[in-house]
Amino acid sequence: MRFPDGHILQSWTWGDCKARFGWPSPVRLAVVEDGRILAAAQVLFRPLPPGWWTTAYVPKGPLFDPEQPGAAHVLLAAIHDACRRRRAVSLKVEPDLEDTPEAHVWWQEQGFRPSVHTVQPRRTVIVSLRPDEASILAQMKPKTRYNIRLASRKGVSVRVGTAADLPRFYELLTVTSDRDAFGIHTQRYYAEIWRAFAARGCAALLVAEYKGQALAALMTFAWGRRAWYMYGASSNEERQRMPNHLLQWEAVRWAKALGCETYDLWGIPDVDESQVGSDIVHAEEDGVLSQGMGGLYRFKRGFGGQEVRYVGAYDYVYSPPLYRLLTAVWNWRTA
Repeated sequence: MRFPDGHILQSWTWGDCKARFGWPSPVRLAVVEDGRILAAAQVLFRPLPPGWWTTAYVPKGPLFDPEQPGAAHVLLAAIHDACRRRRAVSLKVEPDLEDTPEAHVWWQEQGFRPSVHTVQPRRTVIVSLRPDEASILAQMKPKTRYNIRLASRKGVSVRVGTAADLPRFYELLTVTSDRDAFGIHTQRYYAEIWRAFAARGCAALLVAEYKGQALAALMTFAWGRRAWYMYGASSNEERQRMPNHLLQWEAVRWAKALGCETYDLWGIPDVDESQVGSDIVHAEEDGVLSQGMGGLYRFKRGFGGQEVRYVGAYDYVYSPPLYRLLTAVWNWRTA
């Protein structure tokens, strides 16, 4: 899509990748006037068993200019038509818009209902890459700057990985998944997404090593003026050498060298900073963070930047009975 600030999840390349992993035949729609794109969306469709119905999803979209409301309405009409033609039970959108009362009112006026079932992070930290490197470092928390330098002093180095490093990346990802209790995709999923974007010069696999041993790795992506940290993994060994801090700093430097203006740390727990206690151990649903989630929050906030909360997910329902069934299944799976 020709939006310089459009999200990578709305890119043609991302849609092609997702088509190989359960979301076949993405639909790309655009409203064009005098050769200029006024609004656009990439709609993903997942077949539902036994194959008669689908569910539709627009990640980090649609894309439109708020000053062109007519184009937005034309685009939504085209999206609804595409969904009905493919027998969609419902359509989920997660706009790349900040959480404002105006945004919520607009989507509800279009017939969408707010959904608690989000796919993308509701809240994140975005670091500006416009200043020079010294200034970017200066706006970090003192402890974060200290740990970046500590990693270098303790012999950690970071290099750009190749396809040969993908198996080790997945090994580290498996370790991280077991340690922090979250689900992961298959090795092929990460490999294909990395290859697709790396072929365009828009992705890097960075590996943090100590004496030839890979301690941590991450995949970072760039699209237009924006960059994202999407996938990261680390070993249980040599954690005192702080490889993750140096790894993130090198990812920031990589994105800045490409000309990106922002670096998105891809999600923090959706709670206010005042709710993050150093010794609190409760479920996130109780309004506070577990120690592990609190650690993730403080790690990413340590890099400075601006905390951003998005408007969240909105659903448009085409078949209310099947939507209720789909929601019940979703609730059961997430429970």
